[in-house]
Amino acid sequence: MKLLRYGPRGAEKPGLLDADGQIRDLSGHIDDITGAILSPEGLKTLAAIDPATLPIVEGSPRYGVPVGSVGKFLAIGLNFADHAKEAGLEPPPEPIFFTKAISCLSGPNDDVMIPKDALKTDWEVELGVVIGKRARYVEQADALDYVAGYVLVNDVSERAYQKELGSQWDKGKGCDTFGPVGPWLVTSDEVGDCQDLEMFLDLNGKRMQTGNTKTMIFGVAECIAYMSRFITLEPGDILTTGTPPGVGEGQKPDKIFLKAGDVMKLGVQRLGEQQQRVVAWTQEGVA
Repeated sequence: MKLLRYGPRGAEKPGLLDADGQIRDLSGHIDDITGAILSPEGLKTLAAIDPATLPIVEGSPRYGVPVGSVGKFLAIGLNFADHAKEAGLEPPPEPIFFTKAISCLSGPNDDVMIPKDALKTDWEVELGVVIGKRARYVEQADALDYVAGYVLVNDVSERAYQKELGSQWDKGKGCDTFGPVGPWLVTSDEVGDCQDLEMFLDLNGKRMQTGNTKTMIFGVAECIAYMSRFITLEPGDILTTGTPPGVGEGQKPDKIFLKAGDVMKLGVQRLGEQQQRVVAWTQEGVA
């Protein structure tokens, strides 16, 4: 299944994408797509619904984050061997993880706002994992059983905040609009091998990132197992798993960072695509 949330920010409705690419309204069956719905039992109930019996959503509504009431938005850093090489760094001996603020979550095609006084805002196409049942001290061999599905994530990052204001990566990772997720959540059975998915990101029509999840240093199962030793993962939590080479900070001979007016387009195989316009900071934020 491809589960989604559509409509104005803060008033999204639950839906699914049918085989013909049409949005179908699920609000007659569930109030929202939350952790409780993403449990194995909840997904089994949704899978039993015939999409043809659901109302078609007309027009082209806004896509929201495909999971509502996200409890935690966690991330693995420096997790692609070719990206580590690009950064001139040795692969880490254990997964590096950090948190992205829940308040940075945004829809897949919403504007990305450069923070006030920022000069080094960057992009990162990533595979996101949505947890479907509580994971605590999970064994790696069992870890994928805890996954409800996968999502496309742009781990937008302000490098100066991340690296030049001390050692706390969170400063540069959780700014408003820095977490576009979606357009939909694809359940595990439709994704197949999560360690063989093509990835890309274009900036203003130019290909910047090309990669495959097979070059992860720590695979999805290992990341889930490792993180569950330190943080209990709950249904609906999102874990994003690192980016391939081609980020702006890694461009040579000159680094490239985002500016107002830029357009990012990105995708992960079988998970759809996103497109964001970059806008300048305002006190009011983005609508």
